[in-house]
Amino acid sequence: MNQSVDPGAARADYYRRIGEHRLTPLWEAMSALVPEEPRSPCVPHLWRYDDLRPALMESGTLITAREAVRRVLILENPGLPGSSAITQSLYAGLQLIMPGEVAPSHRHTQTALRLIVEGTGAYTAVEGERSTMHPGDFILTPSWTWHDHGNPATEPVVWLDGLDIPTVRFFDCGFAENLATETQPVVRPEGDALARYGANLLPVDFRPTHGASPVFAYPYDRSREALHRLSRAGEVDACHGHRMQFINPSTGGPAMPTIGAYIQWLPRGFDGARYRSTDGTIFHAIEGRGVVEIGDQRFEFGPRDTFVVPSWQPYRFVTGGDDAVLFSFSDRPVQQALHLWREARAS
Repeated sequence: MNQSVDPGAARADYYRRIGEHRLTPLWEAMSALVPEEPRSPCVPHLWRYDDLRPALMESGTLITAREAVRRVLILENPGLPGSSAITQSLYAGLQLIMPGEVAPSHRHTQTALRLIVEGTGAYTAVEGERSTMHPGDFILTPSWTWHDHGNPATEPVVWLDGLDIPTVRFFDCGFAENLATETQPVVRPEGDALARYGANLLPVDFRPTHGASPVFAYPYDRSREALHRLSRAGEVDACHGHRMQFINPSTGGPAMPTIGAYIQWLPRGFDGARYRSTDGTIFHAIEGRGVVEIGDQRFEFGPRDTFVVPSWQPYRFVTGGDDAVLFSFSDRPVQQALHLWREARAS
């Protein structure tokens, strides 16, 4: 290089000229593209349900479920404004359905989950079977399956939605279709899928039609009992308390190919060790109270609160006089399928 030439000015001129050919220098972006460890733009955040509920209920007076198709308030990560995302790969929102309403039937390539937050008596219908909602129930809608929601009960029902919308958007492979009728025909009795596939048995003629679990509704009372059985039989994990994952009984793998779903019980007096993993995780408190420390931030959570832990940020749980039951979901199945997932426990 000619020492009489200002290197900065020469490079700036060079970048301008190659930019006209839609070129950019890797060396200027290397540290951002290939970081030494994850540096997510997501930030830790907690949404207190009691603070959000008035706005959610007000939405029920402003627009009908039929008009909205899905009446949802999105939980948007403060570090990702305008993205409709709670992490880089996942979406979350609180959905409301009022008495007498129907959210019309449609299907889409995005996979969805529901964790029932408040109210009883509404239903989700998936591929011809309805499941009545109760707080704490976990319900999934596999990719490209018909689904609708209705509320023949007398009280509002709210659930937490989780979808892989940002993942599907990244791959530019989103499709959607509306059913000609508002609700789909019911062709199987309630509980049919759980009876067929939820007892460590499969019908001999079972043939999978999608990559998700053939069980689409996991009742909370069964999940909670499983946690208690685990607590009586095994030791408390230093980081997670007693934690289990929802699985696809036909494969033993995750319930959904793009979203992992988990439930955990933190016993009272739990003083957890720090933990981190590459899957940014959304937690929802079903029962109890506690504290989560994420990085250098501290959040107190209670029933029906939701919080997010970004990728690779260390966190730990502490409980006082209450047990706590947490539901969570993340993109771990995708990361594991691509051999990208990592975790680290405090030494």
